[in-house]
Amino acid sequence: MNQKKPIAIIESLAFLSVKHSIFLAELFQAIVEARKKGKTNCQELTIEYRGSIKHEAILLITKDTQVVGQFRVAEEFFLKKNICFENWLNTDKVRRQISRQNASRLERQIRDLRHGMKKVNLEAEVIETTKPTTVQTQWGNSATVTNAWIADETGKIKLCLWNELTNIVNVGDTIQIQNATVSTFKGERQLHLGKVGTVNVLPRTDQNKQQLKTVAKNTIKA
Repeated sequence: MNQKKPIAIIESLAFLSVKHSIFLAELFQAIVEARKKGKTNCQELTIEYRGSIKHEAILLITKDTQVVGQFRVAEEFFLKKNICFENWLNTDKVRRQISRQNASRLERQIRDLRHGMKKVNLEAEVIETTKPTTVQTQWGNSATVTNAWIADETGKIKLCLWNELTNIVNVGDTIQIQNATVSTFKGERQLHLGKVGTVNVLPRTDQNKQQLKTVAKNTIKA
């Protein structure tokens, strides 16, 4: 992966972020830091600056001493600001990798969710809800929307609920979500049900009440 063109580098970084379950913004910041300091870690990856040739920095990325990739990156690439990382994930190569990872697991944990994932199944606790509001859609009609923060032991994420689903969940509920899609809005991950996604409130038991207390305690701190 000795790529020179910016678009190839962008796609390669996006691919690595999906494959290794790292936020793309986090990976980009890590390569910027490696260029400044010479070497840095980004979760399970090690990124090392190996010098420059003709205004291009050479970066080596390894995992457990195994080479993951080597890039030649134009120096101006490190100066990028206000990046829309969602657009970087919009390539066939990255979408294929997302599809392969979607198919590899039946049920997800919240920390594993990444932009573009589809058919996401998970179980979580509702820790916060907002009051339903009426909004105008791009088609000119009105709709009701509410947001619920849901959490498991690995993290939390916003769940967007529309129309008849706006009053289906309450704080303290354990819910089961199927066929949801992960998107990003202003840098924040969100779950959407779309036309095929479903949400079901599971019967309350003493066990999941205790789990809720633990989840809420851990995730509110995050």
